[in-house]
Amino acid sequence: MAFNNDKAIFLQMADRLCDEILAGNYQDDERIPSVREYAVMLQVNTNTAVKAYEALSRDGIIYNKRGLGYFVTSGAKQQIMEARKREFMEQTLPELFRNMQLLDIKIDDVCNFYNKWHV
Repeated sequence: MAFNNDKAIFLQMADRLCDEILAGNYQDDERIPSVREYAVMLQVNTNTAVKAYEALSRDGIIYNKRGLGYFVTSGAKQQIMEARKREFMEQTLPELFRNMQLLDIKIDDVCNFYNKWHV
């Protein structure tokens, strides 16, 4: 995984795991890779992976079964989707609208472009 400098690595790892849940790679109450497995997979320090799992656990996305590992919390996909939609609406769209105004891009232009590329 290529990490960027805009966000802490453990948060990027947590985002990736959330992406995998949204993509359907992990279902409710399904076991996810262990902290060590995920660290090796992404070629990061185990402590970084621990921080990612702790953040997801605090957010109620995953839970730990002692001795068995981490599992996806029931309803996690919906929770992630709602949080991401809220973030998109509150952070991404205002910046997009600001740029559209600066560049004199009309909403019809965006809709036409979207329809062209969305199959």
